[in-house]
Amino acid sequence: MLASFLIFFRESFEALMICSIMLAYLKQIGRRDRFRDVWLGMGAAIVVALVSGSVVFVTLRNYDGSHLQTMIEGITYVLASGVLTYMTLWMKKQSRGLKQELHARMESALNTGSFLAITVMAFITVGREGLETVVFMIAIAFQTNPFSLTLGGLLGVVAGGGLSYVVYVLGKGINLKYFFQVMGSLLMLFAAGLLADAVQNFQELGWLPSQHALWSTAHVFSQNSTLGDILHSFFGYADQPTSFQVVAYVGFLVLVMWRFWSHSPVVARNRAPEV
Repeated sequence: MLASFLIFFRESFEALMICSIMLAYLKQIGRRDRFRDVWLGMGAAIVVALVSGSVVFVTLRNYDGSHLQTMIEGITYVLASGVLTYMTLWMKKQSRGLKQELHARMESALNTGSFLAITVMAFITVGREGLETVVFMIAIAFQTNPFSLTLGGLLGVVAGGGLSYVVYVLGKGINLKYFFQVMGSLLMLFAAGLLADAVQNFQELGWLPSQHALWSTAHVFSQNSTLGDILHSFFGYADQPTSFQVVAYVGFLVLVMWRFWSHSPVVARNRAPEV
């Protein structure tokens, strides 16, 4: 549930934050009449994401416990880890000029007089995050029961929506520097765990050489326990990891954390973006 909460929180907040900036800009220039364009784009994207996610989830559940499941899991783990890492680094890099870029695009859309221009902007913004969420949910769908997955997702959306509303209300008064730093670091840990899980699946499939476990903590802290399952789903904890898993996890984490924090506003001493 923790993993689905974090994913839904991050994706919903990012999408709704951008839409909040769009609404705040329309409010600022006295164009509340175009609010409906943003809401229409958001609604259409949410419907598409829900339908596609439900179809994918139900389809994959039919292969639970099969050889195909292991293949789908492993490939999806790598894909989700890569997408999550790229989008986190991209968002951090772009966040400084995000507001100005959105305002320029909104102004251009309003000048064209096109009804669809703003709607499409909102649709693409929310739809992109929705499709990313579907990919991430595939990666943890087999590890989490449907109830926990749904509950975590709903709580994440509520939390993300609440924070985006605060952004809309406060406007320039809120600084999101620390949010992006903390959230980005947590997501990098999650991505490293997905990569380690992919290595395990590829070893089970014979795509990578099988190995004996480097150590075993199963008798002390089982991966199948409630807390162990949470740590496995979120951080990639394994009670009997192989050397390939450890190298992939540590190597990936060191590389992306160095990349993430070496360009941090704290390290570079640049002023954080305000939304």
